[in-house]
Amino acid sequence: MAKKASIKVYDNLNEMLSWELETDKEFTPLWDMYYGENPQQRAGILQTDGMADFEVMFGKTLSYNEVLSLTELANILCEFYDVCAVAIVKHAAPCGVALAPTIGEAYTKAFDCDPIASFFGSIGFTKTVTAELAKHLNSMSVKMVFAPEFEEKALEIFKVNPLIKIIKLNTPLQEFKTLLQKDIHVTPFGTLYQDANKSRLGKNSFRVVTKTKPTKEQIEDLVFAWKVSKYARSNSIVIAKDFKTAAITQGFITPVTAVEVAMDTACDAAKDAVLSSDTVLPTVDCVYAAAQGRISAIIQPGGAANEDKIIELADKYNIAMILTGIKNYKH
Repeated sequence: MAKKASIKVYDNLNEMLSWELETDKEFTPLWDMYYGENPQQRAGILQTDGMADFEVMFGKTLSYNEVLSLTELANILCEFYDVCAVAIVKHAAPCGVALAPTIGEAYTKAFDCDPIASFFGSIGFTKTVTAELAKHLNSMSVKMVFAPEFEEKALEIFKVNPLIKIIKLNTPLQEFKTLLQKDIHVTPFGTLYQDANKSRLGKNSFRVVTKTKPTKEQIEDLVFAWKVSKYARSNSIVIAKDFKTAAITQGFITPVTAVEVAMDTACDAAKDAVLSSDTVLPTVDCVYAAAQGRISAIIQPGGAANEDKIIELADKYNIAMILTGIKNYKH
């Protein structure tokens, strides 16, 4: 039988938060927040068992929205913990992700994905943030910088900027996924809970269905794009090439619209790039749009009613297609 835990927070939040949850977790208040998603919403944060070990090196305490963005950064970066990777998040949504031989190159590539959205965004690194990176980050409007390590000179450079928050993750990125257990949403119709999405590609979830076969380089980009699209809001489309996102569209009602907007966003960068969809591409219109953007390969769950026609059209335009059987739908 589940343990009944009363949740209590700081005195000035007691009137707002006074409920009970059936849970195995122990809840301890950490701090009040100035407000939640909007100024009219009061908020706080509670400590639970199995939290990530992190520290705010300097700067004000994290806000509600910043914790959401921090979580999104860690989710993306833990997919690439063993390489030099950089992710940029705005409003808890990815707007640029890149891999490279060095962390500096990865940052340049990620920033180039969407320079406008990167301003006032949050940036995460899988490797040590250097003094050289700190100089560039300090020259632009960045809300948070998140990494497992920082050079001492980098921290000295950041200290002169009172608007930036520096967050150091002490939990190894490769262990971060083990902390993700349940997603919980409290609704007026009841409290929803589900297992955290820990989907992974494997031999049984990687099926080339077109006569046109992907190259080794395309497969690597397809896997990269698939991992990024997993964390973008549905319906999401990720265009990528050379381990760099060229477009990330998300939150669209239909996959067709998401593909069309992704093509418009990527423009010439879509040529010979790959496309990943978090959900089923349901119509041939998606392939037509990808073909117009000169996409070379597609990865998607599959399962459309007219899948044979979709695959046939992909072959007509020499587009390789991989079906995974895995949906990564995300509200």
